[in-house]
Amino acid sequence: MILRPRQSLFVERSLSALDTHGNTLGVAPTGTGKTIILSAVAGQMIGDSRAKACVLAHRDELTDQNRDKFSRVNPGMTTSVIDAGTKNWSGQVTFAMVPTLSRPANLDAMPAVDLLVIDEAHHAVAESYRRIIDRVLHLNPMARIFGVTATPNRGDRKGLREVFTNVADQIRMGELIASGHLVRPRTFVIDVGVREDLGKVRKTAADFDMGQVDAIMNKAPVTDQVIAHWREKAGDRQTVAFCSTVSHAENVADAFNANGIPAAVVHGDLDDATRRATLAAYDAGAIQVVVNVAVLTEGWDHPPTSCVILLRPSSFKSTMIQMIGRGLRTVNPEEYPGIVKTDCIVLDFGTSTLIHGSLEQDVDLDGKQANGDAPTKECPECGAVVPAAVTECPLCGHIWEGSASDPAEPLSQFIMAEIDLLKRSSFEWVDLFGDDAALVANGFHAWAGVFFLNGRWYGIGGQPKKSAHLLAMGERSICLAAADDWLNTHESDESAHKSRGWLRQPPTDKQLAFLPPSYRTDYGLTRYHASALLSFRFNQSAIRGLVMGADPHALREAA
Repeated sequence: MILRPRQSLFVERSLSALDTHGNTLGVAPTGTGKTIILSAVAGQMIGDSRAKACVLAHRDELTDQNRDKFSRVNPGMTTSVIDAGTKNWSGQVTFAMVPTLSRPANLDAMPAVDLLVIDEAHHAVAESYRRIIDRVLHLNPMARIFGVTATPNRGDRKGLREVFTNVADQIRMGELIASGHLVRPRTFVIDVGVREDLGKVRKTAADFDMGQVDAIMNKAPVTDQVIAHWREKAGDRQTVAFCSTVSHAENVADAFNANGIPAAVVHGDLDDATRRATLAAYDAGAIQVVVNVAVLTEGWDHPPTSCVILLRPSSFKSTMIQMIGRGLRTVNPEEYPGIVKTDCIVLDFGTSTLIHGSLEQDVDLDGKQANGDAPTKECPECGAVVPAAVTECPLCGHIWEGSASDPAEPLSQFIMAEIDLLKRSSFEWVDLFGDDAALVANGFHAWAGVFFLNGRWYGIGGQPKKSAHLLAMGERSICLAAADDWLNTHESDESAHKSRGWLRQPPTDKQLAFLPPSYRTDYGLTRYHASALLSFRFNQSAIRGLVMGADPHALREAA
């Protein structure tokens, strides 16, 4: 497996920070592949030594996911599990459930480890996590502590400084949007006559006073306008809405249902079975709008969701980013056939985007390949060492003067330049016919391509003697990202072709025998270009079938 260039840089900076400080935090939003990153860091630190690592997660599904991806990144390393059913420390790397490991008897049985990795590291200051961290450092004062999170700023304002003294790297959401690993938000800030009243809502220790928000927003005329704007701007998109209170959520869902739009509510007081059934119905498409209260901000993703409704303000930018992030995932067309997703409509009735401005600032989107340690600065509030481009300290929340967003600049206004994946890819992408409508890259074990037809791009990947897969469709950057990730998954650094000298050698006689006669007099044809042409030629029928099957309209037009 090959890491994306930006993932490799993140790993490099994290290892350097761990060596310098003994601990570090990495900030990696949805779409980064943070499980791949933490696996690479752990694998490189442990290597072939007798050292041991422990990876913490707070949910069963995260433990299973982390262990599976770790084995893909580090296929030769042994793993074991600590959870409710198993207590096994035999692996080089042990994946542990925090609620299980934090119990006194299990901590007593814990061996010394050399590296503790904390997934969702914004939980690291919670009591259960601190018991584990303290035990690790008691057994081995030289143990390294590595945390990864998408949202370092906690709602209770408790900083992470007591666990982490520095931030190794921070990948920005805008970079992932520009690189095609997330879709871009299209935001509408809408005043339904309550903006002035919302501006007067008091803040509590945790957030705005949601009781006051409910008194302003939970009214039939307001909800009627919300539905009208949704119909106009979102159409038939699957939608997640964030409300202030359970009463507010129930009334909003009732209003959608009364207008013939299937909707349901999830909130913290629902039993697990009901919540799972509701989200399963939404996943299956039986429900078009799922309305929630502080439940779906973390740990939930439904990629076809392409509209987010904010019916409450947020005093924390991290909460706003979490809410909007639920709609930014790209879609796998094999998992969700017929769904094309190129953006996410954000309908902000709650003023969050006016309070916080764009999703982020100081994003480097020029596509330059950075190297080495990130430039840093020291936070004047907590002393943390953080990347120089950071405008809000991930450990304590300090805002650098002059770095706040322009309150008049909504999310839809931040300008991004597309990162050219063709240059950043580990593989050489061949423009097959010179018209930028068909690009193919080859590995030793897989091939991938992006193809343009009838106004839409398609990303397709395949392996020898196996069926090809439709990876993505929609915008070029999204299809390129999916195709490049397909190659990264199935190839290794040894097979990455971009730097190999043989790419520019003449084609072999065997290659020319399978190509049309015109190519035999093309003296500029290289061996690698010929291999890309042959991958396309041998798989042309499968490619055409996938494209036409995914787009019946294209099939009718092509017929």
